[in-house]
Amino acid sequence: MLRNKKFFLLCFLIVTSASAQNVFFYKLEGKVTNLNTRIADIHVINTSSNRATITDSEGFFAIAARLNDTILFSAVQYKRMTLVVTRAMLESSSITVPLEEFINELDEVVVRPYNLSGDLSRDMNSLKTDKVYVAATLGLPNAYVKPITQAERKLHEATTGGGLVPLNPIMNAISGRTKYLKKVLASQEKYARTMRVREYYADSLFVKYLKIPENKIEDFMYYCEVDNAFSSVVDSHDKLKIWEYLKLRSNAYLREATEE
Repeated sequence: MLRNKKFFLLCFLIVTSASAQNVFFYKLEGKVTNLNTRIADIHVINTSSNRATITDSEGFFAIAARLNDTILFSAVQYKRMTLVVTRAMLESSSITVPLEEFINELDEVVVRPYNLSGDLSRDMNSLKTDKVYVAATLGLPNAYVKPITQAERKLHEATTGGGLVPLNPIMNAISGRTKYLKKVLASQEKYARTMRVREYYADSLFVKYLKIPENKIEDFMYYCEVDNAFSSVVDSHDKLKIWEYLKLRSNAYLREATEE
């Protein structure tokens, strides 16, 4: 009788130990890279426990995980990757997750695994997210200050100076350097607007709906960029308004190309 009790006790301890391994979470840490460069703002989702976080500005992440959990790494511009947590990963101090760049094709079938709806705001609300510590959440001074560009910094240096009579603005105005720097800054701002539009819409939209050949998209964007209305339309951040503008400009662009 005593031997049977010992046997059942031993079985209970083994089952309890095995279950405990699946109950307790470990802290899985690592970095996400692309071509040996660490990348920020990658969604890291433990689909087995509905926990999520994002990589920081240096590409590092930390997420609670258990043995055999499935971790999904996702971002719009990169191919999704899933990893099944192994004991070696849990015992490692850090893992490296390489992602490949992804070119979005609208005609492709989009498969949504892990019961994700495709609506990012709704999917993120249904997941348990670890708190992200950044300058804004910590209430640090200048958290929302936008860093100035090199062209802005050079123009500021050229138009300011110390002493009772600042000489920098005078000398740079006489030499024409201030005028030159203003042109450089204006050109960079226009180029930044063009890049913003390219990020809004896939190349396939230009080809399919605007009838712009793929090898002419860059030329078409420059055609829009030199238009006086381009800056104000793009600065509205209204994607529908910008798209209507592109449709009008594409008609003019194609008409002029035909006349040539």
